[in-house]
Amino acid sequence: MMRVLSVTSECAPLVKTGGLADVTGALPRALAIEGVQMRTLLPGYPAVMAALDENAVRIADFSDLFGGPARLLSGTAAGLDLLVIDAPHLFDRPGGPYIGPTGADWPDNPERFAALSWVGAYIAANGAAEWQPLILHGHDWQAGFMPEYLRQMGSADIRTVLTIHNIAFHGIVGPDRLASLRLDPARFHSGGFEYWGAISALKAGLIGADALTTVSPRYAEELMTAEFGIGFDGVMRSRREQLAGILNGIDTEIWNPATDPQISTYQKPQQKQANKAALRAEFGLPASDGPLCIIVSRMTHQKGLDLVLEVMPTLLAHGGQLALLGTGERDLELAFSALAEREANVAVRIGYDEGLSHRMMAGGDAILVPSRFEPCGLTQLYGLRYGTLPVVALTGGLADTVINASPAALARGVATGLQFSPVTAEAFRNAIVTMCNLYSDRNTWSKMQRNAMAQPVGWDQSARVYARLYERLAASE
Repeated sequence: MMRVLSVTSECAPLVKTGGLADVTGALPRALAIEGVQMRTLLPGYPAVMAALDENAVRIADFSDLFGGPARLLSGTAAGLDLLVIDAPHLFDRPGGPYIGPTGADWPDNPERFAALSWVGAYIAANGAAEWQPLILHGHDWQAGFMPEYLRQMGSADIRTVLTIHNIAFHGIVGPDRLASLRLDPARFHSGGFEYWGAISALKAGLIGADALTTVSPRYAEELMTAEFGIGFDGVMRSRREQLAGILNGIDTEIWNPATDPQISTYQKPQQKQANKAALRAEFGLPASDGPLCIIVSRMTHQKGLDLVLEVMPTLLAHGGQLALLGTGERDLELAFSALAEREANVAVRIGYDEGLSHRMMAGGDAILVPSRFEPCGLTQLYGLRYGTLPVVALTGGLADTVINASPAALARGVATGLQFSPVTAEAFRNAIVTMCNLYSDRNTWSKMQRNAMAQPVGWDQSARVYARLYERLAASE
């Protein structure tokens, strides 16, 4: 049995801010089929502590874990085998995993997630209640210091994997925190974790991990370019041989239109109509002959939400409607809220609601994902699963998962959505017009919906790739 410890700052359904949580929540179940025993190490946020089963046991104590005493607990929650860092001085706080109630980052985030990395390395080096991983698999900058701590513990031979979910977040802090982060000053150089005079947790992981993965093949290629590498393209090119793009999947049991308890279940595109009517009613949208487009997204410029505002006149002129669920940058929240007040065919919910997101996937005709960059993206996969055709920018995982409705793809009957490039309002507007024209051709649209619903979007293939990667690393000891 291959034993793997997944080290992550969030994990669905326990704590979630984005796609990272969905991935780390789904991987253990997907990998179990491949003979991988994965346990997940999480910070002891209030929601995680509340979800732990009553049989959780203390398996280690730390007298000083980056500023205070802590315990390591072993238990289960939401069907996951968990190791949880019970450190109230670091994690027992209101707000989200990274920010407080005021919307500002916690000032000690570097130490909070250094503690996560340190405990992950400790478990790999020493074991936890007679369980010791063969592979340490960290996610994003929050787990970046693991290779450094393993080296300090004399266990640098333990194999490590770092998955880059979004390279835009670097885990940067000044060199005055070397001591508080328990880092070796001798490693503060360009070949270590130094980044333009600062400490970068992400760079520590990129340099130190035995293998690097990211969440789509296209994004792996993009990371080696100046446009998408965001300052780390040189590092990524230097580690080209250790980098693999492994496409994310979704939990096809949770996201299943045939069994979804949130909706009027259906198996064929033509059965979508009841959900579409219900969604219009829930959002207060009138009946319309045009396509009902949905957006479920963080409201940021990276996600291209400003482009949506620019193309809305075109969508509305073609009889289209928009239902949006999301939260994010204040200027975008205000702009969309004002648009909804002016336009009867636009409805906006600021916030996040998991059940509503399912109902939107079930009732929408198309899902708009105009991201300027998108490592993988999951909402377009949900859309495919529910026959809600994605209209996406040609970038990252969006390019890898949607078959564009080009003349050739339409002629072969394989199209599953629309892609546009470059990521500009003009190109997006053209895609909106094409989408509306295709929607008016019911036979073509229904064929695309059937294609979308038949497309594999689960973890089966990617789980096999991860399992083979772990086996190769373990064999290289």
